[in-house]
Amino acid sequence: MSIEQIVDFAVNQVEPERYSPAPEKVLKGAPAQALYNHYGSPCGQMNAGVWEAEVGQWTVSYSEHEYCEIVQGVSVLRDREGGAKTLRAGDRFVIPAGFSGTWEVLEPTRKIYVTFEQK
Repeated sequence: MSIEQIVDFAVNQVEPERYSPAPEKVLKGAPAQALYNHYGSPCGQMNAGVWEAEVGQWTVSYSEHEYCEIVQGVSVLRDREGGAKTLRAGDRFVIPAGFSGTWEVLEPTRKIYVTFEQK
């Protein structure tokens, strides 16, 4: 393994995957999203990159563990019981696999993510 295999997000050029949540998951707005996946592990269990979303709200259900760092914007993550956490630039957190609820973008949001999906 050499230094050339290090993935530097600042210089690694990736085309974004642009999408929106499935219509039945959208609760409000038109939350267009973009995913810049900079790294996918050879085993297929880990990914890392940048995610962006426009204003809106949709349901989420995580099968993967996800580390997030919000670098821009404001969002609110809510669990099924109604508990909520406001997420702002500088916040770092992990969403464990099995979490279900809603993600609401109040101001266009950008995050750095690392996911791990156990097989």
